[in-house]
Amino acid sequence: MEKFELIAPCHFGMEAVLKREILDLGYEIVKVEDGKVTFEADAQGIADANVFLRSTERILLKVAEVKAETFDELFEKTKALPWENYIPKDGKFWVAKANSVKSKLFSPSDIQSIMKRAIVERLKGVYGVSWFEEDGASFPIRVAFMKDVATIGIDTSGVSLHKRGYRKMIVKAPITETLASALIMLTPWNKDRILVDPFCGSGTFPIEAAMMAADIAPGMNRSFLAEDWKHLVPRKCWYEANEEAQDRVNLNIDTDIQGFDIDPEALKAARANAKMAGVDKLIHFQQRPVKELRHPKPYGFIITNPPYGERLEEKENLAQLYREIGESYARLDKWSMYLITSYEKAENDIGRKADKNRKIYNGMLKTYYYQFLGPRPPKKNQK
Repeated sequence: MEKFELIAPCHFGMEAVLKREILDLGYEIVKVEDGKVTFEADAQGIADANVFLRSTERILLKVAEVKAETFDELFEKTKALPWENYIPKDGKFWVAKANSVKSKLFSPSDIQSIMKRAIVERLKGVYGVSWFEEDGASFPIRVAFMKDVATIGIDTSGVSLHKRGYRKMIVKAPITETLASALIMLTPWNKDRILVDPFCGSGTFPIEAAMMAADIAPGMNRSFLAEDWKHLVPRKCWYEANEEAQDRVNLNIDTDIQGFDIDPEALKAARANAKMAGVDKLIHFQQRPVKELRHPKPYGFIITNPPYGERLEEKENLAQLYREIGESYARLDKWSMYLITSYEKAENDIGRKADKNRKIYNGMLKTYYYQFLGPRPPKKNQK
C-alpha cells in the first residue's frame, strides 16, 4: 500500500499526548512541532487515525512543503505539485483555510485565491478540460505558512474531530472533546480509579473518560470526507477500522465516574449527551455544589474545568469558589486534582501550590492546567 505523510493538529501543549496515541496505533512519527504531529501511514492509517485518535482536531494528508516569498513563486510551486494524484476530474476542491506566521505572504484570502487558481491550471492541463463541474467528492485544502515555508495538506476529516456525534445539547463555555480527552490522558487516571468532575457542565470530561474506560473509539458514530475518496482510501479500510472499533467496545465494566453541577439545565444536557455516547450507565450525574463534594474512598481524581470569571456575574464570586474547591479537595483522602483555568489566583485561593503546572491554549485563551498530585495507591498483591 502507498505510504502517505499525515498531519495531526492538536492544542498547543498537547503534542506529547497525541504522539503517544499515534505510536499506540502502530504508526511512525516523522516530526513533532508546536500544535501538530506528522506521521507516516498507508490508506488504512487514514481511516484508523480518524476513527481512533482522541486528541487531534483533524487528519490532513500532506501534499508538500514549499518555500514561497512572492505570490508568483507560490503560484508556480503550487502548480508544479501532482494534484492529479489526489483530486479526480470531478473532485470539488478549494483552499478552505490559510494561515501565516512570520512570513512575507500573510493575507489568507490572497493565498487562498492564488493557490486555487494554480491548482485549476495544473488540472486543466492534466485532464484536458477548461471547466470543472466539481460535483464529486470534496477535497478541502489547508495551508499553513511558517517563516515563508507553506505546509500544504488536504483535509481527510471534514467536520472537526472534536465533533464526536454525541454533543447535541450544549451549555455555555464548553471545553472541546479533543482537549478534554487529552487532559485526561495527561493524568495517571484509568478505568479502575475514581473520577469526579464537580463542574461538569454538559458532561464532556466524564463522557470522554467513560468512552476511554469502555474503549469506545471517538470516531465510531460519525462520517469523514475521505470515505468518498475511493481512489485513495479503499472502502475496506473504513470497514476494517469500524469493525475493530466495534470489537473493542466493552460496556461490561464497573466504573466510578461522577459529574456534579449546580445548573439543572447543564445536567439535563450532560445526561442526554452521555446517553447519545452510549455511556450513560457508566456515569452518575448529580446536582451538587463543589463545597458538598465528598467521597468515602481514597486515591480518586478530580479532573475539572471550573469557571474562569470571563462572565461578569462570576467574577466577584471566584475567590470564594476556588476557596471551596481547595477546602473540598483537602477533605478527600489521598486524592489528586487536575484543573484547567485561566484564573490567575487559582493556587492562591485554593490554598496550596500545584505540584505541576502546564500552559495550554484553549482556543486563543491562555489557560493553566494545575496538577495537584496525590500518592499512588499501593500495588495490588501479585498472585
